[in-house]
Amino acid sequence: MASLPPLPPPGRSEGSFGSDASGPGGSTPEERRARQVELYGATLDAITQSVAVTMGLGPGDVARIIGVSGPMFTAVHEARRVRLGNPAAIARLAMLQEFAEHLRTGQADPEDVPLTLEQIRASTGLLTLHGRTVQASHPSARASYAGPPAPQAPPVPPVSPVAAAPVATPPAAPTRTPPLGLTLDVLLAARAHVAAAMPPTPTYRWPLLEQATGTPTWVKHENHTPTGAFKVRGGLNHLARLMSAPDWRPAGIVSATRGNHGQSLAYAARAFGLPVTIVVPEGNSPDKNAAMEGWGARLVVHGDDFEEARQHAAVLAREEGLTPVPAFHPWLVAGVASYALELHEQVPGLETVYVPVGMGSGIAANILVRDLLGLRCEVVGVVAEGADAYARSFEAGEVVTTPTADTFVDGVACRTPDPHAFGIIRGGAARIVRVSETQAAEAMALMFRTTHNLAEPAGSLALAGLLADADRAAGRNVAVVHTGGNCDRALLERALSDGVPTMSP
Repeated sequence: MASLPPLPPPGRSEGSFGSDASGPGGSTPEERRARQVELYGATLDAITQSVAVTMGLGPGDVARIIGVSGPMFTAVHEARRVRLGNPAAIARLAMLQEFAEHLRTGQADPEDVPLTLEQIRASTGLLTLHGRTVQASHPSARASYAGPPAPQAPPVPPVSPVAAAPVATPPAAPTRTPPLGLTLDVLLAARAHVAAAMPPTPTYRWPLLEQATGTPTWVKHENHTPTGAFKVRGGLNHLARLMSAPDWRPAGIVSATRGNHGQSLAYAARAFGLPVTIVVPEGNSPDKNAAMEGWGARLVVHGDDFEEARQHAAVLAREEGLTPVPAFHPWLVAGVASYALELHEQVPGLETVYVPVGMGSGIAANILVRDLLGLRCEVVGVVAEGADAYARSFEAGEVVTTPTADTFVDGVACRTPDPHAFGIIRGGAARIVRVSETQAAEAMALMFRTTHNLAEPAGSLALAGLLADADRAAGRNVAVVHTGGNCDRALLERALSDGVPTMSP
């Protein structure tokens, strides 16, 4: 089990809320107010007045929103001390101050006040990564907040996750909008939506597995989610964002999938009480089909592959007034990114992460979180040789489609890369590794034998990539993402008997 990073040392304790500027009695109120201006951009008294004018809130309201006690707030407000003493409260105060300015200048709508105040109150603001304390960027009123916490999802079986300490971005604020708009505030809001339905998933090292890989190897067990795969995170966040949109009352949602994306949406839709239609191609995994129907989805079978199923989902959206949910979307990526956040919290100093590449949400999320946190960690994609559209695109520097996606690894059977995902992969992936059908099947068997965790074909593809990339990985601290365990019995039996499963007809 990964060791947790140490918490930063606590600040000094003050029995009374007296001066903290330069020792007992060593500064005047004027000097303390000047120091407040240096720290916060204005005195707390001035910030409170601005909030009162733009939002009608009193000092007690401000104290409750930023999360400090009345005596502490009063002492700073009256310039008897400089600091609020609570790093998270300081970050929330900055958010509140910026929102007040947006309201004053017309950049924010007064109707946003209740929602934004709720997000500020819920924000962790200042967080730690491996003993390093860093602050979230200031959110804008309309773009940075994801909405109120999602409703509680159906109960999930208890697991034993590695506890995660909060984590955040490097001190320097970005000078441009991050790809897909994934700021720290958006990421933390997505994590809150996911956390309403499930705990963090565990990350473990397995001695027998490391005998095969020959290097320190961490497994991020996304097979331990409520639906048995990582994509449930994206579904929860996506629907939470949809439900927070004003006057959004659709007839339902529709999407195409080979399984895990559909289960994600079915699970989340059940939590929100929304009807969901899922389109799957002919010959799709019967177990995954049954799981989607079990979560309450209407299942429609259409087409020979994912692309044809996706086109039919678009037709249903138009004909039935359904809201389409694509396989790649910023809200889906933000939800998925919560597992990458957990991974780096759980395992300090990762040097390489191997991620299977289907439509690209998983690898894009890992790249964006790595960059957001300012970490030096390679992100390596893994594809099947018979479905290598993303690898070909990566090598060509532009999107390349393939006429077929011939692999039993259904979760990565993509022949048309998403251009937004590809742009992130091209700019942030170290490389993309191809693995054969035999290597994919052997990785399934190895994962099962050495960890006793069931892996669907895509679930162990990252491990297959690590094994194929052994020379480059040697001696490095690496992680593989076990993306899911939704595997048909017949397919698993074939893999465990040293055979290569065949594609569904």
